[in-house]
Formats: sequence, C-alpha cells, structure tokens
Amino acid sequence: MSIISRLISKLGDGGLYLLIGLLVAGLEVDSGIDFLFAGLFVFAIELPVYLFLKQAIKRDRPCDRFADVIPQITPSDKFSLPSGHAAAAFVFATVLSYYYPALILPAYSVATLIALARVFLGVHYPTDILAGAALGLISSVIGLNLIELF
Repeated sequence: MSIISRLISKLGDGGLYLLIGLLVAGLEVDSGIDFLFAGLFVFAIELPVYLFLKQAIKRDRPCDRFADVIPQITPSDKFSLPSGHAAAAFVFATVLSYYYPALILPAYSVATLIALARVFLGVHYPTDILAGAALGLISSVIGLNLIELF
C-alpha cells in the first residue's frame, strides 16, 4: 500500500497540473487556453491562503506528534493543516470539471485519492485533507466566479 500511496501522492506534487494545463492549452482549441489561465488564476488565489493558514495554525504532522506513526515520505514542510496536496488536487479537479464536465468523476476521484494518500503516508490527519479540499473548492468557486465577471 505504501508504494501505491507514494505514487498517488506524487501526482499531487504540482508539476503534473502545469504540464496538463500546457498540453490542453496547446492541443484543445476551444477552451484549452481558457482552462490554463483559469487554473493559474485559481492557484494564485489558493496558494497564498494555503501558505498563510499553514504558518498561522502550525499544526504538527501526525508523524511528528505520535511515535508510532512512521512517515512513508519526507514532508515538504513542517506543518500539516491544511493539506496543500488536497487543496491543489481539488483546485485542479474543480477547474478541469468546469471546462470539461465529462471529466468530473475521474477528476474528483483522483483528487480524493491524492488527499487520502497523504493520510496513509502518515503526513496528514483526515481533518487536514478535509480542510485542504475545502480550501481548493472555495478558491475555485471564487476564482471561476471572478473570471465569469470579466
């Protein structure tokens, strides 16, 4: 389970979102560019809020708080709330689903798997991934609504 969780978690490291956005922008003439710019815009909303919350809350990771929780990966930072992987995965799933509604089920399924992998790997509590998912969804709704205004 650890290897699978690591691979799934790696999907949410960030680079893949940009790569997919660039590929879609280059290959899909109807909405590809809009999808890429919307994703960048929403991530520009989500990321500073995520960084602020992480530093304001400063919640220890489960692997740092409990001796019997052994992390299966090295976390990218010290604190756990909210989960940045979950936030980013749900931003990507929401923007992707907005532009390509037929992909809603696979998009949110992958986002959920990325978030759950972080718990299985011992670097997040379930509430961390719920908070991250909520942050991603809220940022997406705000960003996509702002885009519609212009």
